[in-house]
Amino acid sequence: MPAPYSIVALVGSLRKESFTLKIAKAMAKLAPASLKIEVVTLEGLSFFNQDVEANPPAEWLALRDKLKASNGVLILTPEYNRSIPGVLKNAIDIASRPYGQSSFLGKPVGLISNSPGPLGGVAAAKHLQNIMPGISGPIMGQPEIYLNGVGDAFDGNGELTKDSLKTVLQQYLDAFAAFVAKQNG
Repeated sequence: MPAPYSIVALVGSLRKESFTLKIAKAMAKLAPASLKIEVVTLEGLSFFNQDVEANPPAEWLALRDKLKASNGVLILTPEYNRSIPGVLKNAIDIASRPYGQSSFLGKPVGLISNSPGPLGGVAAAKHLQNIMPGISGPIMGQPEIYLNGVGDAFDGNGELTKDSLKTVLQQYLDAFAAFVAKQNG
């Protein structure tokens, strides 16, 4: 079997006990053997400022290098005020610069939104669908995934216990693995 594809899972929430982080960790555990998912949080990432682009901070370069070295990217986001969190937008801005040198270029991308409420962060996912074209590689269109009702999906140790969510994540990961293989083939 060939080496697994390296996938970066960007977590769009800073909260230590965020559902988004728990979902990313669960996906890393559920990933098929063809994917190796590295969960990447965005703590310590300074604000994008074009004035420092000629001499970017080390954390910008580290994020860009991690993305460039990957075979694909999963972007996981909660929904904040019908959009994505500012920290995630900031990371996307940093990674997509300098102009014409986006770290997402050529990388197959999967978009995963979540919410403890009934809508699953669909507005946040739709905003990502508007932001990413032009700065990323192909975005997996099917299946779409908007995870709702995630508030009771984890135990006290952060382990995924909700079988219905586990099934959805497994199906999504299987589809993403095939998508990544096709794009990297």
